[in-house]
Amino acid sequence: MRIGTSVGLQLAGPQTIDDVVAEVRHAADLGLTGAWWSQTFGWDALTAVTAVGLAVPDIELGTAVVPTWPRHPLVLAGQALSTQAIVGDRLAVGVGPSHAPIVEGALGIPYDRPARHTREYLEALVPLLRGDAVDVRGETVRATGQVVVPGSSPPPVLLSALGPAMLRIAGELTDGTIATWTGPRTLEQHIVPRLTAAAEAAGRPAPRVVLSVCIAVTADRDGACAWVAERFGAADDLPSYRAMLDREGVRSAAELVVAGDEATVERGLRRLLDVGVTEIIAAPVGEPAQVDRTLTVLGGLVEDDDRRPLAPVSA
Repeated sequence: MRIGTSVGLQLAGPQTIDDVVAEVRHAADLGLTGAWWSQTFGWDALTAVTAVGLAVPDIELGTAVVPTWPRHPLVLAGQALSTQAIVGDRLAVGVGPSHAPIVEGALGIPYDRPARHTREYLEALVPLLRGDAVDVRGETVRATGQVVVPGSSPPPVLLSALGPAMLRIAGELTDGTIATWTGPRTLEQHIVPRLTAAAEAAGRPAPRVVLSVCIAVTADRDGACAWVAERFGAADDLPSYRAMLDREGVRSAAELVVAGDEATVERGLRRLLDVGVTEIIAAPVGEPAQVDRTLTVLGGLVEDDDRRPLAPVSA
């Protein structure tokens, strides 16, 4: 079972880079397979990956995810390949179009035709990460040029995809998807079959299905759900997440928490693997002692074969 963890979230307060390095080193010591950063209005994800990668070996480092709109594909390709060269080919690049309240409300960028924008963005980004020259003249993205970073190899590219159009794009152009705020019913009936069919139609290998999920080893499931609702309740009202919650038949993202004793958590995670998830990004829930207990249990579920690095297949 491949299980990584979200890091640098700063939910318990501000973190210095030494704090983040310690967090990732602890995850690696526990046997977790990856450390993943979201790109919010705090630590720059790829800068943090670079710093941590120099200090902590032998763990996959990824972004989950970097929004596309603020970073031109030529810029992101240069930053990602530079990071990849520095951390020794351990980077997975997760990208996504984010949400209108962030792109328009915070950044002042029109959130226009996000699926079209994402396809055109990836048509530039994926070849650039291979070192190829591009000349993309799309309706929403223009990119002409090439990025050359000696000592770097193409990182895997994963797309934050939930709706049918985005899943088709992920299957056709990337190594897979990073999903969040969704559960086993939606994964089994919607996300995995659509993504897999798109990859097969494009002649591509089986895609990675990476799921970010809140997890707590605890006797107080209700408390874990309340913790998630307090910190992530805004997800319930974002249209792309709301559609997945409705498909799953739940009212709130907090209901998707995998929580309970060790056996209950393991059963919940194996249920996700049974419906096609290939790896988990754990967002551990609760106070520090509970977080540590949760990560320790999760590390014990990772087998030696799960720790082998995954090569990119983007083409």
